[in-house]
Amino acid sequence: MFVVHVHVHVKAECVEAFKLATQANARASLLEAGVARFDVIQQLDDPTRFLLVEAYRFADAPAAHKETSHYLAWRDAVASMMAEPRSSVKYVNVHPVDAEW
Repeated sequence: MFVVHVHVHVKAECVEAFKLATQANARASLLEAGVARFDVIQQLDDPTRFLLVEAYRFADAPAAHKETSHYLAWRDAVASMMAEPRSSVKYVNVHPVDAEW
């Protein structure tokens, strides 16, 4: 399992439009074979900040996701909404998902 956290800071006047566009992208992303989760999280104390939590089943799934029409449409739609460039941190799951602790 590969997990990507995408940190996004949106212009205040674009928050609602960003949420709509990102929710549509998340719904479509969940239909991809390589996507296990796609969460859109809004920061409580600063509603202009979001975290996208993307979990992928395969190593090549993140690259495949970035080639989909819904991702490309999202990327173009939200580009002007950014207060600063988005950033990401990549992770790998270190234990089996179904393991009991």
